Amino acid sequence: MKSTLSILKAAKAASSHITAASPATLDTALTAAAIELERSAADILRANAEDLKAAEGKISPVMLDRLRLTKERIADMAEGIRGVVALPSPLGVALEKTVRPNGLTVEKRSVSMGVIGIIYESRPNVTSDAAALALKAGSACVLRGGKEAFRSSMAIVDAFRRGIKMAGLPVSAINLVEDTSRDSAVEMMKADGYIDLLIPRGGAGLIRSVIENATVPCIRTGTGICHIYVDKSADLDMALDIIENAKTSRPSVCNAEEVLLCHKDIAAEFLPRLYDRLVTEREVAGKTPVEFRTDERAFAIIGGTKAGKNDFDTEFLDYILAVGIVDSTKDAVLHILRHSTGHSEAILTASERDANYFTRTVDSAAVYVNASTRFTDGGEFGFGCEMGISTQKLHARGPMGLPELTTYKYIITGNGQIR
Repeated sequence: MKSTLSILKAAKAASSHITAASPATLDTALTAAAIELERSAADILRANAEDLKAAEGKISPVMLDRLRLTKERIADMAEGIRGVVALPSPLGVALEKTVRPNGLTVEKRSVSMGVIGIIYESRPNVTSDAAALALKAGSACVLRGGKEAFRSSMAIVDAFRRGIKMAGLPVSAINLVEDTSRDSAVEMMKADGYIDLLIPRGGAGLIRSVIENATVPCIRTGTGICHIYVDKSADLDMALDIIENAKTSRPSVCNAEEVLLCHKDIAAEFLPRLYDRLVTEREVAGKTPVEFRTDERAFAIIGGTKAGKNDFDTEFLDYILAVGIVDSTKDAVLHILRHSTGHSEAILTASERDANYFTRTVDSAAVYVNASTRFTDGGEFGFGCEMGISTQKLHARGPMGLPELTTYKYIITGNGQIR
């Protein structure tokens, strides 16, 4: 097993080659990586089957779904890489340019980070997405995935490396940490001089650990206590469709809905319909029903499980929905400001005034009007794949695409000026 330090050193050495590579070379390498990923589908699926077998009984069925790969998901990963190739290079872009009174030209130009570290949990598709974005942004990457997905991630990295080698790039531009203990994560958090940007993708515990322990620059991502507020003027049929999608299409991801707020004037009509859609109809169809954790007013209408003190502050990542009744749009916003993690929130309304108030006052990275929170995603926003969802405000916010993975420097050109 390679030590984490040796992997960090290899990535640092490779980063200068990646920084010097032309955008065309990087795109050629990514295209080859996508082809190798598809060619290696059988090997990747065998590795994934071993991961799934080892994880059975140790993680929930929903988390097993996050771990599971299929031919279709591998094909989607390859298409995600090709989508990144199709995007314009974020490197060498003149962000600002001024000419000073003394004749100096000052240009602010986008450049690569150098080495990007990513710590994530049991989602092997992140391995492909992160590697593709880092390479397109001109950086080497050090990936540290969860132990449950190690075999899958290693098979993906092996395929990726075969692709970039064909383009003449060093294989150590893409690295997977082999030590899956907590020690390797801490080592990355403190890898000053080796990692230029560290991004955690995962649950609240992982993100908190990185924020508290990292001495390298890092970005807070991920935790999504996403709210949907159904206003009194909402189209209720549309609301049912949106909420079903936001809660049940893939409950294990960070952009899934965790909290429903309903205006008091429509609660008696809407909540029983919602119960029928998410519980009764799903049971009849043989699907997993949604468990409602209801506040006192919602409990009086549809029952469920009475919400505990933490239920409106929990990212369930499961078929569980906290449900509350509010008196107004203002009260919905106040509730969200108290309980949100700053990820994604939505208002369902026919009122332009309420929509404007909601979008102006809700302080989250993505705020929706009459649409599912499940769209908070780099691909859906047109960024190709994504490195994660930043819930902070400095440097990057929301889905992190290519521009957020670069930094900048100033290029000053003169003709003999002295100060």
